[in-house]
Amino acid sequence: MTHLNADHELDVTGLYCPEPVMLLHNCIRDISAGETVCVVATDPTTLRDIPKFCSFLGHELLAETEENGNLLFLLRKGA
Repeated sequence: MTHLNADHELDVTGLYCPEPVMLLHNCIRDISAGETVCVVATDPTTLRDIPKFCSFLGHELLAETEENGNLLFLLRKGA
C-alpha cells in the first residue's frame, strides 16, 4: 500500500542532500500533471528542501508528516 494514498511513491530513505531532491525532480518529470507522489525520506534537510522545491517549481505540498521514523511528503505535480 502506498503511503498517504499517492499515485506514486519515491523511497529516498538513507540518502542525504542533495540526492532526495534530485531523485524527486526526476520522478516529478516522469508523472502527469495532477498526479501525486509520496516521498519517504530520512534526511532531516528534506523538511526544508522539499517545501522549497514545491514552491519554486509550482507543485503543491499536500501533506507532511512523520511515520515510524520516516518523513513523508505528499506532493501534487503542478501544470
